[in-house]
Amino acid sequence: MVKKILAVTACPTGVAHTYMAAESLLKSAREKQVPLKVETRGAVGVENELTEQEIAEAHAIIIAADTDVLEARFAGKPVVKVPVAQAIRNPAGLIDEALGKEAASPAGYAGQIEQSKAMRSSARTGAYKHLMTGVSAMLPLVVAGGLLIALSFVFGIEAFKEEGTFAAALMNIGSGAAFALMVPILAGFIAFSIAEKPGMAPGLVGGMLASQLGAGFLGGIIAGFLAGYVAKWMKDYIKLPRNFEGLKPILIIPLLATGIVGLLMVYVIGEPVKYMIDGLTDWLQSIGSVNAILLGLILGSMMAFDMGGPMNKAAYTFSVGLLASDVYGPMAAVMAAGMTPPLGLWLATLIAPGKFTKDERDAGKAASVLGLSFITEGAIPFAASDPFRVIPSIMAGSAVTGAMSMMFDATLRTPHGGVFVLAIPNAVSPVGWYALSIVAGTIVTALLLAVVKKPQEAGKAVYPSEPMLQETK
Repeated sequence: MVKKILAVTACPTGVAHTYMAAESLLKSAREKQVPLKVETRGAVGVENELTEQEIAEAHAIIIAADTDVLEARFAGKPVVKVPVAQAIRNPAGLIDEALGKEAASPAGYAGQIEQSKAMRSSARTGAYKHLMTGVSAMLPLVVAGGLLIALSFVFGIEAFKEEGTFAAALMNIGSGAAFALMVPILAGFIAFSIAEKPGMAPGLVGGMLASQLGAGFLGGIIAGFLAGYVAKWMKDYIKLPRNFEGLKPILIIPLLATGIVGLLMVYVIGEPVKYMIDGLTDWLQSIGSVNAILLGLILGSMMAFDMGGPMNKAAYTFSVGLLASDVYGPMAAVMAAGMTPPLGLWLATLIAPGKFTKDERDAGKAASVLGLSFITEGAIPFAASDPFRVIPSIMAGSAVTGAMSMMFDATLRTPHGGVFVLAIPNAVSPVGWYALSIVAGTIVTALLLAVVKKPQEAGKAVYPSEPMLQETK
């Protein structure tokens, strides 16, 4: 009997890791002649969604995800659960592990359900996963709002101040609406990741209070975790008669959790966090050139270290949070440094083709497009095949880019868009020096790789040759 495998891939941003992992799994499944369907939960939503019938017929499920993927629907099925990057690095191993799982028998079905629940509960204790669920939900608002704000600058850097103008409308949509929702959505979905629906109301309210009190991004994160764990505690420990159990998720938990979180934000958390945010903002706005260069170097290195992983997301999240405080320098350094690794690898395949396989040289072309689009994950296939040479090289290049961006006092008013935002007047300043920072880091990366990489055997395939987004049906 042919064993059918299902898989789900998801990353916090839903842009690159999600689809690269899906393609790696599909390619390996084709080579092994194993029936496989992959559901992707990316930035555009759920694609190739798994049906109840397909789940029922599947031998095992592979979950390669760093965010919530509704694991409850797989109760009773053998599950192989790993971070999304693992599916890119070792797809064959995951498929073999899934095939080797023992299918759930009718007699052991209840036990499988309990095991699945325990696995899900254990996975949800990770603070990083909860934070990234919030960041993933918030990112579309940040990107859309930031680009609309940038477009308002096309009419002049202060054109939005004139009421009734098109520039003022764009600014109001971007800043007054999209950015205003940023912190509440972040907090709400952090709480949702921890406690599911009962956490949403206290999380959203806590996030809104963080914005109103000036506690900003950090206050929203604190409110989200507080709301999530308060709601989860209530869900687990408040016991009611069966007839009143239905009141818990719609009345009792929202009322009590929202009240507790709101009062703590108003009387305990809000002011101290606002003081910290104001202090950080004042420091960043007044730092000297040496400290600015050091900050840019650190942020740049973090962007390249794990190419979309926790360190990369920490640097990006830190910089996005500062946009609401009108601090634009770190955002410029982070985006430039995030573009450098794939661009540097692409350039290295051109100046030192003998150091790369044909597959790598072909992938370099795709990496150039990903780099221009600020998708650092385009460097992952290269790093996976030769981490001890590639990762230090791309970190050095990104550190140079980040340091130069801060040295030139470059500012970026939108959190995404890559090289394409350079065409928007006043979105980036100064454009020339900012572009030079990216070029310099790209060259440093390429030259280092040309020196440290070993010559490759002709025709040797090291990793999947098409990491771009593809149809996964």
